[in-house]
Amino acid sequence: MTIETQMRSGKRHDPAMLREAIVRKLTYDVGRSQNAASDREWFMATARAVRELIVDRWMATTRSAYETGAKQVYYLSLEFLIGRLLRDNIDNLGLTEEVSDALAPLGVTLERIRMAEPDAALGNGGLGRLAACFMESMASLGVPAFGYGIRYDHGLFRQVIANGWQHEYPEDWLAFGNPWEFAKPEIAPEIGFGGWVEGSLADEPCVWRPGEMVQAVAYDTPVVGWRGRSMTTLRLWSARAPDPLKLEAFNRGDHVGALAERVRMEAISKVLYPGDETPAGQELRLRQQYFFTSAALQDLVRRHLRVYGGLGSLPDKVAIQLNDTHPAIAVAELMRICVDLHRVPWDEAWRITQGSIAYTNHTLLPEALESWPVGLIERLLPRHMQIIYLINARHLQQVRERFPGDDALAASVSLIHENDERRVRMGHLAFIGSHCVNGVSALHTSLLRRTVFHDLDRVAPGRIVGITNGITFRRWLHQSNRRLCALIESAIGPKFRDDPQALEQLRPLADDAAFQGDFAQVKRLNKQALGETIRAELGIVVDPAAMMDVQIKRIHEYKRQLLNLLETIALADAIRAAPSGGWAPRVKVFAGKAAASYHRAKLIIRLAHDIGSALNDDPALQGLLKVVFLPNYNVSAAELIVPAADLSEQISTAGMEASGTGNMKLALNGALTIGTRDGATVEIAERVPKDTIFLFGLTAEEVAERKARGSGGWPAIAASPRLAAVLEALERGDYSPDDPDRYRDLVASLRGPDPFMVASDFEAYWAAQRRADRLWRDPAAWTRAAILNTANMAWFSSDRTIAEYATKVWNIPVPRRALGQAAELPPSQESQRGG
Repeated sequence: MTIETQMRSGKRHDPAMLREAIVRKLTYDVGRSQNAASDREWFMATARAVRELIVDRWMATTRSAYETGAKQVYYLSLEFLIGRLLRDNIDNLGLTEEVSDALAPLGVTLERIRMAEPDAALGNGGLGRLAACFMESMASLGVPAFGYGIRYDHGLFRQVIANGWQHEYPEDWLAFGNPWEFAKPEIAPEIGFGGWVEGSLADEPCVWRPGEMVQAVAYDTPVVGWRGRSMTTLRLWSARAPDPLKLEAFNRGDHVGALAERVRMEAISKVLYPGDETPAGQELRLRQQYFFTSAALQDLVRRHLRVYGGLGSLPDKVAIQLNDTHPAIAVAELMRICVDLHRVPWDEAWRITQGSIAYTNHTLLPEALESWPVGLIERLLPRHMQIIYLINARHLQQVRERFPGDDALAASVSLIHENDERRVRMGHLAFIGSHCVNGVSALHTSLLRRTVFHDLDRVAPGRIVGITNGITFRRWLHQSNRRLCALIESAIGPKFRDDPQALEQLRPLADDAAFQGDFAQVKRLNKQALGETIRAELGIVVDPAAMMDVQIKRIHEYKRQLLNLLETIALADAIRAAPSGGWAPRVKVFAGKAAASYHRAKLIIRLAHDIGSALNDDPALQGLLKVVFLPNYNVSAAELIVPAADLSEQISTAGMEASGTGNMKLALNGALTIGTRDGATVEIAERVPKDTIFLFGLTAEEVAERKARGSGGWPAIAASPRLAAVLEALERGDYSPDDPDRYRDLVASLRGPDPFMVASDFEAYWAAQRRADRLWRDPAAWTRAAILNTANMAWFSSDRTIAEYATKVWNIPVPRRALGQAAELPPSQESQRGG
């Protein structure tokens, strides 16, 4: 019996057969003998052997969707932060024990080769990790789906800290190949840029003559669902020049010039988020967005026409989900494909486009709601600019008919921002071109209606719905925290692995002393593992008995790592003043990357290092306070930090964090949350007991009111001697003796406008931290609260999120057999409010 047959039969797989397959791959695919193989080569061989077990089921899943006429989801995202896949795939296939047993006689451990797998550098933070969770949940629920993105050669960047400053280096994750992907060179749609348009009427078929073409070459990665029931496909595009070498120039001796055009075109898929401080950087970003969006739409239209023959049925058979504004050009591109390439009349093309596309908004920050200069789009995508003008003209005509004389409303909802430089509002384009727009938490959805899309909501009432984000428990509990999973299974049985709602059975055990002890021991072992990494990477020794106070996320002013750091200085001052003040021993753990051009965020990273240098060796603080910053934060680092966390910092300025998913991962693993009433933290607070979460600070409404008053941070500083002392220390250069002026501008921004309410929320944050201190001094009470956090997180499964997308947005039935009990979970708070 082959391994594939065993998988289909449900029997335990023979480790000897797996071992034979792995050795065969090592020999014939990797080209290495057993006694000379490195951990990386063993990983490559094991991954290829596992991939063989996936292929038949993957192809069968794809084939079944077409044979049954099922509606398919196409998820367009500029990021897919999938992390390492070996453990993800073998766990979901149910092969972990068998793979371990197969490797053992070879002198190889699964954990060792798992660590040899590089993290796929395909994302930055929550947006990309959410997309990865969604792809896995769609596979687990049996939703036919393709994910579309870019196969970045180097991703975001590899973060290196030198003398406290962040430096960016290429992330060479593809240096030794990617054993999970299948190259599809025969699938290579051509993407045009520049040129001119033949045809005078925008709503009639025109001919776009691009000035240059680039090919988008497909690379497919199967995404394995839970228990291998079904699979989805992540299709990533790599840019390739149609003419890789100008041979005539090369033969003339211009060897560099002969390659220049290729280098320029293939730059599209080199890095994620190239710097956009220059016109060339802005152009490259727009090229990236159109490149992968056009490739995706051409691909899905090709497949749809092959099966169904015409585009009229596209909304019935296809759901195109735009993950944020990056793929918003899809609205104009799908119209171009319909009108120009397939001669679909304009009104019918608009019905097809709106009926097929839906848009997820992830931000209320104006700078993150992308807009592009009209001149740039006219030069780079001239036909699309024509289409956008006509969409806007018809849209404004309808607005003026419904709201006569309201010029302010028309200007607000126009796709073209007319002040100063004329720009195309990509969020508006995505909104107008979609049949459904969703926020990603209850608060965020409410704020969308009241702020950035207030006027569009008047024009298209009911289009905005709320679907709170979620995380896949397979990755963030089953795999990342195996010790806790084993403890839970020993206490309540294995049902929670298929049905997250079963975690509620832990609630009575929160008061059980024996279970508390076991839970605390699991946490301590996880903290010891994190401590070993901190010591190995940074040379800092931390006490696993101390509270692990964790803030791990992208470095941004609105996420307020600065607030945490200011409180850290104040805490050190307070400990020195009153050493016996009942302080909870803490290790403050920071991790995250700052955008390469975000100078203030990079300064905050330097501040974290300056504070750590000043405090970690202070004899007055030994055993009570340490500060560490772990470099190059990625999925694998999160899988180590999240299970070890005691306190989860979710302290964004209220009204600025759309949802957050780090808050869910940390709470699921038993960390208590200290946070503002922002994003999904509001919904976590609704589901955990009040004494297990430390809420503080201004509400979103109060933040808006203070901004309108424009009082800035000085009143809060004047009322807080504690904060004033911290800021004076920074101004004096106490934490930067090599450059006393380093933080003067940072402090001035707090005394002045304080746009992120750091000063305004400082005292409330300090008080919340001292509440955490008091609870920590009662270990049984803290552990009880941690257990209850884990027990109440079931609703935040991405399976529930995808089930809501299926019913609210995509009009797709979710198979109950695959869903388990997720369909029976309570509706989101937003849907209860009429979402």
